[in-house]
Amino acid sequence: MSNFDEVVEICKRRGFFWPSFQIYGGSAGLYDYAPLGSILKENVYRIWMEEYMKIGAIAFDSPVITPEPVFKASGHIQRFADLATVCDQCKSSYKTESLLADKGVNIVPENEKEAVEILVKNKVRCPKCGNLLNNASKFNLMFQVSSNGIEKLYLRPETAQGIFTNFKLLLTYNRGKLPMIVIQRGKGFRNEISPRQAIIRQREFNMAEVEVFIDPLENPGFMPDAGEEIPLLRNNQEEYSGNLLNAYKTGVVGTSEHAYFMEITLKIALRLGIDKKKMRFRQHRKDELAHYSSDCWDLEFLLDSDWIEMVGISDRGQFDVKNHQELSGQNLNYGENEPRIPRVLEPAYGIDRMIMAILTSTYMKRESGYKVLSMPPEVSPYILAILPLQKKDGLSEKAQELFTAMRALEPRTLFDDSGSIGRRYSRQDEIGTPYCITVDYDTLSKDIVTIRERDSQKQIKDIPIKSLLVSGHFMENPILKLLNANSS
Repeated sequence: MSNFDEVVEICKRRGFFWPSFQIYGGSAGLYDYAPLGSILKENVYRIWMEEYMKIGAIAFDSPVITPEPVFKASGHIQRFADLATVCDQCKSSYKTESLLADKGVNIVPENEKEAVEILVKNKVRCPKCGNLLNNASKFNLMFQVSSNGIEKLYLRPETAQGIFTNFKLLLTYNRGKLPMIVIQRGKGFRNEISPRQAIIRQREFNMAEVEVFIDPLENPGFMPDAGEEIPLLRNNQEEYSGNLLNAYKTGVVGTSEHAYFMEITLKIALRLGIDKKKMRFRQHRKDELAHYSSDCWDLEFLLDSDWIEMVGISDRGQFDVKNHQELSGQNLNYGENEPRIPRVLEPAYGIDRMIMAILTSTYMKRESGYKVLSMPPEVSPYILAILPLQKKDGLSEKAQELFTAMRALEPRTLFDDSGSIGRRYSRQDEIGTPYCITVDYDTLSKDIVTIRERDSQKQIKDIPIKSLLVSGHFMENPILKLLNANSS
């Protein structure tokens, strides 16, 4: 079983995510975030928002149902499609580009005829039944929803268009100043040809997009620091390793603002606990750029043996705002003396993929065979678990009393008295809880407890309960600093 498969098994068993509608047999590409996963997802969103609000971003939220003219202007009606290949024998459907990539053919066919020629030339077979594949057709990726017969409506494939159509209102809110950073989180919908890999490729997914509006005649003033080093794959061929400041200065990354937002993206990923050794930035080839993009760098994560896109940082130029101005007839220019269309840089985050990267980065096995998710405390679904040594002799009641008091200070606190104390420690390790407080017989007589740290399994005994019941965040308690020092 691969690392990915083992993590998915934990997630389904412990309550991070589940296939949706299982009592009816489920539906491909649809997943529920279970109790632990729901909290984890909110922690990821919170950290993402915090990092962008530190640099002055403003928040926005638009509907998921969008009228057709919006997607005509954006080009999605005309161009948002993939080439699909269907096996003649077992009727399985695949994204043609993915089939070719799995075969080592890094070509994006421009049309159905070219796709068929490449499939036949490379003798590409159906992954399921082994039949030779010899067909391709265009497959529209947008979901159309029922309408009232007057207008066509679609589920959005990205959150961006709601921001673009409200550019002037957002600019007024921002007192007419550019650059302007607008952030939006929410659901996106794509009619995936072959949903797979659990929450990696879904039909309904979680996004967090950033639209950075820049005056095309002025320097926006974004410049990366000499921060963390990371590999960069330029034009999908030339590899460079260094920090983003040097990547810009040496011309590997074209603009300082592109490098700046790549650096913020890396900072967020590292704060989430994603393994830096399994990340890289890869520049899109010209033949794989989206129709609105002139340049794009993906932050990718190595999942088993495959590089998976987590975030795309794309230069959308003036494409979207200009097209919305032309189709709507509304003035979306910026500037009074010399009106002009802003240009846009877009970091677009796939939240589900980042969550899977967090889980696989922090998954480990002890020598004993027990499994651990060593997530950073601010990311873990729960920070603290209260465990009575045993259920009898009033220990469970005392632990419940402490649990009630601690949860008032730290809401992300669990109570667990099911099974042996060793089994409960392992259960908390497996769901990523960083700290456990054990209530034992000394607690009854001396009002003291034991605190255990997840990763090292080290413990500090004889901690007075009154030292825990202090105002402020539990993670700021000096006792934890002592425990962490002993652990290291």
